[in-house]
Amino acid sequence: MPEPVLELAEVNVFYGAVHALRGVSLRVNEGEVVSLIGGNGAGKTTTLATICGLLRPRSGLVTYRGADVRRTPTHVLVGQGLVMAPEGRGIFPNLTVEENLRLGAYTRRDKPAIAADLKRGFELFPRLAERRRQKGGTLSGGEQQMLSIARALMGRPKVLLLDEPSLGLAPLVTQAIFATIDQINKEGVTILLVEQNANIALKHSHRAYVLETGEVQFNGASTELRNDPRVKAAYLGEG
Repeated sequence: MPEPVLELAEVNVFYGAVHALRGVSLRVNEGEVVSLIGGNGAGKTTTLATICGLLRPRSGLVTYRGADVRRTPTHVLVGQGLVMAPEGRGIFPNLTVEENLRLGAYTRRDKPAIAADLKRGFELFPRLAERRRQKGGTLSGGEQQMLSIARALMGRPKVLLLDEPSLGLAPLVTQAIFATIDQINKEGVTILLVEQNANIALKHSHRAYVLETGEVQFNGASTELRNDPRVKAAYLGEG
């Protein structure tokens, strides 16, 4: 079995007295797209926040590229290639598209490479190139999601964490976003995808974990989970 680039082992996280993650274990191998699916309140965003260092587990282990990162500050993790595009996009509404993208490279000093990555971001998302001088707050929801992902890519992620990329988007826009996610993965970026739309998450990932009330209920190859009657009944609207 390959060494995971990212791994959680028996992670427990609390919000005060609320036990939000209950012994969560998962692994992401280099080059994979792994999806984390489940309903509202299942613990998906909490899992990402714990990986990023925004929350500290009470017990369990979080390792990134073989190192324990439970006490590593978030900005240090970003510099090491662990980058998140957050739920709700989190763009800067009063800055232009290009200014938002340049902020994604704030840990970097390699100006020629930053310029090349900016160009690549506009190639991946031509809509952003058309709006590079527009303020982020004037973009549509889909364009803001594109900007959020493109800004995360400016950090040159080794592992890209995507939190609900389809949230609130029309089906056609969602298809376009996921086509680009596939492309990013083909170019060598490992992805951990948190997504409430289980159908699309399972179609665009190699493996998946299903969270319910802070616990992993099922995990396996995405193709297998798509055919599991329990997953179909609970998450795919079938059965």
